[in-house]
Amino acid sequence: MAWSYLPHTEEDRRAMLDSIGVKSVEDLFADIPAELRMDRSLNIPAALSEPELVHHFATLAKANANATEYTYFLGAGAYDHYIPSVVDHVLRRSEFYTAYTQYQPEISQGYLQALWEYQSMIAELTGMAVANASLYDGGTAVAEAAFMAAGVTGRREFLVAGTVHPNYRTVLKTYGIDRNYSILEMNHKDSLIDVDQLRMKLNRNIAAVIIQTPNFFGSIEDVKTLAELAHAQGALLVVAVDPISLGLLEAPGVLGADIVVGEGQSLGIPMSFGGPYLGFFATTEKLMRKMPGRIVGQTVDHEGNRGFVLTLQAREQHIRREKATSNICSNQALCALAAAVYLGTVGRAGLQKVASLSMNKAHYAYKQLTGLQGCETVFNAPFFKEFVVRLSKPVAEVNQALLADQIIGGLDLGRYDAKLGHCMLVCVTEKRTRADIDRLVARLGAIL
Repeated sequence: MAWSYLPHTEEDRRAMLDSIGVKSVEDLFADIPAELRMDRSLNIPAALSEPELVHHFATLAKANANATEYTYFLGAGAYDHYIPSVVDHVLRRSEFYTAYTQYQPEISQGYLQALWEYQSMIAELTGMAVANASLYDGGTAVAEAAFMAAGVTGRREFLVAGTVHPNYRTVLKTYGIDRNYSILEMNHKDSLIDVDQLRMKLNRNIAAVIIQTPNFFGSIEDVKTLAELAHAQGALLVVAVDPISLGLLEAPGVLGADIVVGEGQSLGIPMSFGGPYLGFFATTEKLMRKMPGRIVGQTVDHEGNRGFVLTLQAREQHIRREKATSNICSNQALCALAAAVYLGTVGRAGLQKVASLSMNKAHYAYKQLTGLQGCETVFNAPFFKEFVVRLSKPVAEVNQALLADQIIGGLDLGRYDAKLGHCMLVCVTEKRTRADIDRLVARLGAIL
C-alpha cells in the first residue's frame, strides 16, 4: 500500500491504525459482506510518469476547438470578449486566489474592498441602488430574482418571456418545483415578447414579469413599457441583461426595473468551456433586505478609519431558516474580482468602446451575411451583438463544414425550437476583425 502521491509513510499509517485500534486498512471494511467487496484490481490503465501524463492530457486537449485557435461566432450566454492581461495578473495573487468567504473582516480588508468596488460598479452599471456578490451564474440569478419577487409580493405566479435564454428558464422551472410556483412562458413576436399577450395575462396574482434584454435572439426589449405594465398590476419587473450592452443602452434601473440580473462572464472571465461564471444581482434600496447572498458594506472603525464588512447575509447559514431569503452559499468572489478588475481597467469610455465595436461589427456581419444566397433575415427587431439568420441547409451540417476551416459558427436554434429549424444565432464581439467576418461570409457562401 505504497501510494507515491500520498505523503504518509508506512510508519505514519501504522500509527494511525494503532490509534483507532485496528491492525490493517482492510479491518475498516469488516462490516461489509465479502460478496460485496471487489477482490480484483481496478480495470484502469497503469500509472504514467509525470511527463507521460502531461503529454496524454495535452493530446486530449487538442480535441477541443477553442477561441484562441478558431475564429469564434458562437454566443448565447458565453462570450469571447477581450480580457486585459492585468485581470489574470491580479487574480493569480495568492491572497485572492486562495481566499474563501470573508467571515473575518479584520483580516480580509483587501478582498472586502475589492468586492465593495465590484458591487458599486454593478449598481452603477445597472442603474440600481445596491448589488450583491454571491450568485453562481445568470440562470441562478434569474431564479433567485423570482424567489425574491415572490417574497416581496406574497404571490406565486410568474410571467416569463419566451425570449429569455432557454437555460435560464429551465433553471427557473427547476427551482420553482418544490415551491409550487406557477410559471407561464409568454410568446414572442418578431423576436420580442408579445406585449398584447402580456397585457391579457397580467393580473393581481403575478409576482413578477421576467424578461431579458438583449434577449436570447439578440434583440432589444422595450423595458420601460414592460415595467409600466407590470407595475400597474403590482408585479415586479425582473430584467436579465448583458452587462457589455450597458456601455451603450440605458440602464434597466433607469427604465423602471425592480431587479436587474445577468451573467457576468463577459466582464473579464474566460469562457472556460462552461464555467465557473458569475451571476450579478442588483435591486432597489426598498427591496435590499430581501436580496439573496451577501452585501459588502463600507463603514468606519472606532478610530474613524474606513473599513469594510459583510453588512447583510440573508442566507440560512447566518440567520433562522424561516427568515432566510435564499440558501445561495457559493463564494463567487474570484469571478467577482475579475469583473471588478475588468471594469476598473476598461473604465466608462472603454466599456462604451467595447459595446460600440461589438454592435457595429455585428451589424456589418448581418448585412454581409443576409446578402448571400441561401442566408436570409428572420427578425426585424433592433439587435445588439447577436442576430438570427435562416440558412438553406441544416445548421449542424453548416457548422461542421465551418469547423474544417477553423471557424466556430453560430448556435443551432432548431435544438431549442422546431419552428426555428435551419436558423443560426450568430454572435460578433469586438475581437472579430473585418477579415474574420469576411472569411465567415466567403466560407458560408461557398457552403450554401
